[in-house]
Amino acid sequence: MLKLLSSCSARQIHNHLASPCLRVTTQSSTNSLLKALGSITGLTRRTSGNRTYYQRAFFCSGSSSDGTAEVVEVELKSGESGADSTDASNAIVPTSPRPEDYLTVLALPLPHRPLFPGFYMPIYVKDPKLLAALQESRKRQAPYAGAFLLKDEPGTDPSMVTGSESEKNTYDLKGKDLFNRLHEVGTLAQITSIQGDQVILIGHRRLKITEMVSEDPLTVKVDHLKEKPYNKDDDVIKATSFEVISTLRDVLKISSLWRDHVQTYTQHIGDFNFPRLADFGAAISGANKLQCQEVLEELDVYKRLKLTLELVKKEVEISKIQESIAKAIEEKISGEQRRYLLNEQLKAIKKELGLETDDKTALSAKFRERLEPNKEKIPANVLQVIEEELTKLQLLEASSSEFNVTRNYLDWLTVLPWGNYSDENFDVLRAQKILDEDHYGLIDVKERILEFIAVGKLRGISQGKIICLSGPPGVGKTSIGRSIARALNRKFFRFSVGGLSDVAEIKGHRRTYIGAMPGKMVQCLKNVGTANPLVLIDEIDKLGRGHTGDPASALLELLDPEQNANFLDHYLDVPIDLSKVLFVCTANVVDMIPNPLLDRMEVIAIAGYITDEKMHIARDYLEKSTLEACGIKPGQVELTDAALLGLIENYCREAGVRNLQKHIEKIYRKIALKLVRQGELSESDVSGETKKAKAESVQSSSESVEGSSNKQNNETSVEAETVTIDQPSDQIQGPVDQPADSKEATETEKIEESEVTRAVEKVLVDTSNLADFVGKPVFHAERIYEQTPIGVVMGLAWTAMGGSTLYIETTQVEQGEGKGALQLTGQLGDVMKESAQIAHTVARAILVGKEPDNPFFANSKLHLHVPAGATPKDGPSAGCTMITSLLSLAMKKTVRRDLAMTGEVTLMGKILPIGGVKEKTIAARRSEVKTIIFPSANRRDFDELAPNVKEGLDVHFVDDYSQVFDLAFGYDQNGEK
Repeated sequence: MLKLLSSCSARQIHNHLASPCLRVTTQSSTNSLLKALGSITGLTRRTSGNRTYYQRAFFCSGSSSDGTAEVVEVELKSGESGADSTDASNAIVPTSPRPEDYLTVLALPLPHRPLFPGFYMPIYVKDPKLLAALQESRKRQAPYAGAFLLKDEPGTDPSMVTGSESEKNTYDLKGKDLFNRLHEVGTLAQITSIQGDQVILIGHRRLKITEMVSEDPLTVKVDHLKEKPYNKDDDVIKATSFEVISTLRDVLKISSLWRDHVQTYTQHIGDFNFPRLADFGAAISGANKLQCQEVLEELDVYKRLKLTLELVKKEVEISKIQESIAKAIEEKISGEQRRYLLNEQLKAIKKELGLETDDKTALSAKFRERLEPNKEKIPANVLQVIEEELTKLQLLEASSSEFNVTRNYLDWLTVLPWGNYSDENFDVLRAQKILDEDHYGLIDVKERILEFIAVGKLRGISQGKIICLSGPPGVGKTSIGRSIARALNRKFFRFSVGGLSDVAEIKGHRRTYIGAMPGKMVQCLKNVGTANPLVLIDEIDKLGRGHTGDPASALLELLDPEQNANFLDHYLDVPIDLSKVLFVCTANVVDMIPNPLLDRMEVIAIAGYITDEKMHIARDYLEKSTLEACGIKPGQVELTDAALLGLIENYCREAGVRNLQKHIEKIYRKIALKLVRQGELSESDVSGETKKAKAESVQSSSESVEGSSNKQNNETSVEAETVTIDQPSDQIQGPVDQPADSKEATETEKIEESEVTRAVEKVLVDTSNLADFVGKPVFHAERIYEQTPIGVVMGLAWTAMGGSTLYIETTQVEQGEGKGALQLTGQLGDVMKESAQIAHTVARAILVGKEPDNPFFANSKLHLHVPAGATPKDGPSAGCTMITSLLSLAMKKTVRRDLAMTGEVTLMGKILPIGGVKEKTIAARRSEVKTIIFPSANRRDFDELAPNVKEGLDVHFVDDYSQVFDLAFGYDQNGEK
C-alpha cells in the first residue's frame, strides 16, 4: 500500500525543535511521522542499566520551496533511568552530501508502475550483483538509487502480458538491453530497508537519465528535474486543484477500494501544494503505467494537474459503473431469493391443503432441472414459451389429452441443446492424417476439405456453402463425411432422404395431430446433444414428391445459410438456430438435384478409383477389416496380387469399392468355413490319439505306484491299490509319481497342438482357384475387337457407375441410287439420336471435301448401332465418334486400333466440351487404349488429374473435326499419311 510522507510532518518537526538540526525526544508526544519512520528504518531505543546507546537513522525531512528534500541523520540517545531524555547534547547533524549531489545512481527497473515523490514502494531485486551494490551503498551512508519504469517489449500488447511474464522479462534484462528499455524520467529513491530480496524505496524527486556509466549492475548519470515556475495565485491553477480535490472526495465516498487512502487524505489534503496534489492523485489512481509515467514526466504544474484530473475523473466513472453492477446483481439475487421463498411457501401451503399433485410437480421439477445448466444460453422467447407451458401444465388435469400433448412438447423443448456447442478442432495436419487413415487417393477431394478447414480456422467458425459430394456408389462419400466430423471434432448424424415424399419428415408435424413428432433436424439435435453437429444428408438426388408437398423446397430453408439461423419446426413452433450446423450432402447424379437446391451447394465430384488405387485400398483397408470381421489370422490366408488384380478387372469393375469389399468378404467367408472344417477333422483325429496316450499314461503311473508300495507293509499296499483304482491318474499324489505324470501330460499337450497346427494349413488364393471362391467372371475385356473393323470406332462414355468404353458400329444395309438413309438402334436417347443426325450431315460434308466423286451417303441406307442394346444410352458426347464411324465405312478405311475419342460436334464441325474427363480416362486405361482425343476446352480438366491416372496415355486436344480426321485415319498435322 502506498503511503505518503508529507511535507507538513517535516515542517512540524522543524518547528518543534529549537536547533536548526533535527532533534528527537523520547516523550510520549513524539510525532506520528517519526513513529512511522522509526518502524520503517528499524529505529529502536535500547537501554541496559545506566548505559546509554546511540543509534543513527536516515530519513527524508520534507520538501523545501524548490521541491528538494533534505536528508538528515538522526542520533538517538536513551539516557539513564529516571534521567530526562531531552538532553541538549542529542543534536542531529545534517549529513553530506545532500540528495541533489547524487548525479550517478544505480538504475532500478520498475515493471508495473512508476514511483512518485513522497510515496514508498516495495520491490523485489533478483539480480545478486544489484542487490549487493544496494547493500554496499547503504553501508556507505549513501542509500539512494534511481527508480525508472520499464518500457513494454516492442511488438507486444501490454494488456495481453501477465504479471509473471513481465517480471520474468525484467529479470532477464541486463546491461545495455535494460538501459534501452528504461524510461528516461524516473525518481530518486531512498533505500529504507533491505530484507532478503525485498527492497523498500521512498521517492524524493524526479530524475532524467543522461548516459550509461556501467552495465553490471546498471549505473547511469542523471539530472535532477524541478517543476517549472508557476504562479500560486493563478485562478486557473487554483480552480483545477479544487476540482481535483472535489473529485477525490467523490471517489472516496463511492469506491470502497480507496478507503485505505481516506486517513491519509483527511490528514494531509489541506497541506498539499499543487505539485504534490497532482502526484497524490495520480499515484493512488487505477490508471495504467503509461498514463502514470506521463504525469511523472510532466514538469508543468498546470498540465500535471489537468492530467491527474482526467485520471481521477475516470476513476469516478469506473466507480459509478461498479456501483451500478453491484446494485443490479444485488437486485437480481434478492429477486431470485424472494421468488424462491415464495415458491417454497406455496409448496408448503399446497401440501397443507392437499392440493399438491406429485406427478405434475415432479414433471415440472424435471423440466426445470434440465434447463438449469444452459438457462443463460436459451433465447428469451424460448424461455418465455417454456414458462407459459409449465404454468399451463400445472393447471391441466393429468387425465386430459391436452396434458400429454403439453408434457411431450415440454419434453422436446427442454431436451434440446440450446447454446451447447462442442469445441472444434481446426488442426489441418491432424485432419490430413485422419483423411489419409480413412481414405486412399481422392487427392483433390482431400485438398478441398483441408481448404474448408483452413478457412474455418482463420474465421473461427466452419460455416459457408453446403458441401455436396457427388460420385458413383461405393467411392466413400458417406465415410468422407464421417471423417470430416472426426477431423473437426464434431458430432456426426446421418439421415437419408432417398424416396422422401413427406415434408413433415423435415419440418415436423403440427402438435394438434395424433402422434405428432418434430422433424429430422430436431431429432438430430436431441440425439447428438450439441448445437453444432455435422449432418450428412444422404441420397439428396433421390428426393421424392408426393401429395403432402415438395421436400426439396422444404430443404431450402434447412440448408440455406441465410435462412437456417431461424429455422422453424412445425412441432416446436419456436425458431432454432441451425447456422452452426455443418451440412454435407451426397448424390450419385447432380443433374437430379433441383436447381434452387443445387445453387446453395458446392459440388465436390468424386470420380472413382483406377485399378492401382483399388489394389491399395484392398490391401490397406478392405483386407484388414475383413480379416478381423471373419476372425481369420493374417498368417492363415494369402491372397496374391494376381488374384486381387483378376478380382478387380473381371468381377469388380465399378468405380467404387463396395462391390470389391463384398467379393473379398465372400472369399474370406469361404476360407473361414474351410478352416473350421479342417480344424474339426483334425480335432477328431487328435482326440483319438490323445485318449490312447492318456490310457498308456494311466497304466504306467499305476505300475509305478504298485512298485513303490511294495516296499511298505501290506496295509499300505492295499490302500495304494485302492487309490490307484478309484482316482484318475492325474490326481495320484506321491513323491515319485508326480514328476512322471506331469511330464507325460505336457508331452501329450504338445502332440495335440502340433497335430492341430499341421492339420490347418495356409490357404492360398491365386488366379488358378479364384473362380472356386467367387464364381465365373462377370466382366470380360471391354475391347471386343483386337483390330477394329471398317465402320467401328471406340468412344468414351460416362455412367453413374463410372466411365466405360462404347463401340459405335455402322454398316451398309442397302445400296441404290437415291436410297440414302440412316437407321439407329441401341436404346439411344433423344440427345444421341440428334447427335447421329448431325453426324450424318457433317460426315456427308467432309466426304464431299475429301472425295468429291464418292456418292456413298447419297446412295446407301446405313444402320448405326451402339451395343449393348439392353442398356439405355444418352448424352451429348458421341458426335465425333459417330462421324468417324460413318466416314470409316464410306472411305473403307479402318481406324487406329489404340484410339478412343469423345466430344460433341456442331454442324460446322466444331468440337464442344464434354464432362466426366476422369471417368472416361479411367475407362480408356482399362481398355488398353493408348491414344485419346479430347476437346480442347477440357485440357485443364485433364491437367488437374492425378499423375497415376494420366500415366502412359497419349492425349490429343482438338477444336475442329478436321484434326480428329487426321488422327483417326493416319494423317499427321501436315496432311501427310
